[in-house]
Amino acid sequence: MAQEIYATGKRKTAIARVWITPGTGKMTINRQSLDDYFGNIFFEPKISKPFSVTETTDKIDVKATIRGGGKSAQIDALVHGISKALQEMNPDLRIPLKKAGLLTRDPRVKERKKYGQRGARARFQFSKR
Repeated sequence: MAQEIYATGKRKTAIARVWITPGTGKMTINRQSLDDYFGNIFFEPKISKPFSVTETTDKIDVKATIRGGGKSAQIDALVHGISKALQEMNPDLRIPLKKAGLLTRDPRVKERKKYGQRGARARFQFSKR
């Protein structure tokens, strides 16, 4: 069996565990095909970006398990994991991946609700009288 490389990608509360192997470009997410798992969400350009940047389209098979978050965050976590795995496979790919901003973990998460307030920043309406 060919060498299998593992990486973890994250976004908000979504975590993607990604394994890549040299192959024909087949993608399996949670034991389902890409289209079956994500349905008709417009995701294709986002997921193919790490492969187009590194010119490895249809050369690598991806197997991933994703949990947590919504579908959009899961797609971002998957892209982050694929990018980190590609870098692990070939350290020379770090420069184009970094330039495209694919190795940076997006730190934005939901801010917690504060006590005495309606939300994280929204206050209850103030009444003077």
